[in-house]
Amino acid sequence: MAMTTSGRTRIAVVTGAGRGIGLAIVRALAKDGFTVVAGTRTATDDLQAATPHTFTVDLATPDGPDRLVRHTLEQHGGIDLLVNNVAGTSTPSGGFLELGDDAWQHTLNLTLMTAVRTTRTALPNLLERRGAVVNISSVNARLPQPRLIAQSAAKAALSNLGKALAEEFGPQGLRVNTISPGPVWTDIWTSPGGPGDLLAQRAGIARENITDQLPARIGLSTARFTDPQEIAALVVFLASGHVPNMSGSDLVIDGGLLKTV
Repeated sequence: MAMTTSGRTRIAVVTGAGRGIGLAIVRALAKDGFTVVAGTRTATDDLQAATPHTFTVDLATPDGPDRLVRHTLEQHGGIDLLVNNVAGTSTPSGGFLELGDDAWQHTLNLTLMTAVRTTRTALPNLLERRGAVVNISSVNARLPQPRLIAQSAAKAALSNLGKALAEEFGPQGLRVNTISPGPVWTDIWTSPGGPGDLLAQRAGIARENITDQLPARIGLSTARFTDPQEIAALVVFLASGHVPNMSGSDLVIDGGLLKTV
């Protein structure tokens, strides 16, 4: 079991936990001994197999994050780790002139404001327990793309939020760090009409050859997508406290995509 120095089991809250990166994080933390409360709009079979502590909630609503945190405090007595993973990934892709206010509001609300609201409610308990926050951002915070302009802006704001929180609350023992993945092999890349499909079509790559050919075409030095378990491994490391003076950091895992930035 993942124990604190006082001998109690550590409690983690993960947002956007139903699939992809979030699901991998839940699995890795549970394997490491955490009691993991998974906040999700849809409690999938895979998620319920990973943790018995799922909480179905729409985190896009103003009171959703508050409900998730308060449920965790009531059921488990505290929070040692908060992973802000949920993001507005369903925003329609397109350039600046293709996105109206609704698309911008959706992305900023789910990607940034959910993290703000969840952290704000959890913060007093996190400070009391000298806990940690990990924000899942993106290389697009530094590498904006017209097709992902709203998501890039929201992730840049999330990255900045993490550094600001680390600066303000670091003296009180809170560690806040950010992980910025590049392309991660999830269903976002495999779904018809998704970014993988669109990029493959532009590059003249057949769908069945996306994993073999697309990474190198889009500039990944490793010629492979990042696996969700790799992101999860970084979360476990940051949660471990093995490097207690690491706070305000932004760990990039992108297969070398940012090598020219």
